[in-house]
Amino acid sequence: MREGGSGLKDGGMPAVSVAGFKKSYGKVQAVRGIEFEVQKGEILALLGPNGAGKTSTLECIEGLRRPDEGTIAVLGMDPARESVRLARRVGVQLQSQGLPAAMTPKEALEFFARYRGMLPDFSTVSGLGLEGKMDTQISSLSIGQQRKLALALAIQHTPELVVLDEPTAGLDVETRDRLHELMSELKKRGTTILLATHDMAEAEKLADRVIVIVEGRVAAMGTPREITAGGTKLTKVAVSTRDSSVVREQPSFDGVSFTFDGEYALCLSPEPGKLVRELLVWIESKGDEIVDLRVERPSLEERFLEIVRSR
Repeated sequence: MREGGSGLKDGGMPAVSVAGFKKSYGKVQAVRGIEFEVQKGEILALLGPNGAGKTSTLECIEGLRRPDEGTIAVLGMDPARESVRLARRVGVQLQSQGLPAAMTPKEALEFFARYRGMLPDFSTVSGLGLEGKMDTQISSLSIGQQRKLALALAIQHTPELVVLDEPTAGLDVETRDRLHELMSELKKRGTTILLATHDMAEAEKLADRVIVIVEGRVAAMGTPREITAGGTKLTKVAVSTRDSSVVREQPSFDGVSFTFDGEYALCLSPEPGKLVRELLVWIESKGDEIVDLRVERPSLEERFLEIVRSR
């Protein structure tokens, strides 16, 4: 599902539907008419700079606020009016849970389970590295452990939809990778995930589709590959040679721009195949040899910055 389909498994309604959504705070118009759907069983990443309208969108999807205009449906229901019914079907991981510092993970799991009218499921901490921290006060947990607890609270009731707001912000590489594995496992079980993140690599790695919001509007939508393919269409070629001939002599090729980073020459070209052939011939003519050659399509982060700066 990485490149093609929507992730819709049963032909039914989408997990989340947002249509004509607007939200203002006084004279500030935070969201200016957003429309999108999150299909069942997919991971959709919501991207945007600070102040783009992502938080307002998430809060209305979560039922914490009401739209000023438009409609939002979560699993076919109005989240602002039917939050109690949705509580057993939706899990939310906020950036900050706001839990009492003296509360323990065990108490937090029990509290949220009882709120949903269910028995607590302590097995959700299995594999999260929290088994030995169940009676430790939250204030004594590391940032990574608190993030893991937040995810456990969001998924212990086996929800159909999970909303994750910056789930890996500030985490070390190992912890982040483990949480990525858990998100992939949730998707394999059929869970729908709406992921808001500033980590472009995370979105590119995990998401089936990406939505970029800028100034309260949808600026781009599609698979990560579709988004990156929609930019300048220039491919990056990086080359390093034994004698640094390319860096030293800085050759000229039609339609190609060069920058230099240490021993590497970095080229942007609309025809990377042609450029590589020309480079190989030129380097051989200088009696030099290639040490490293990389051909890279634009990253989601590079395309994201291009979209934001064009507004």
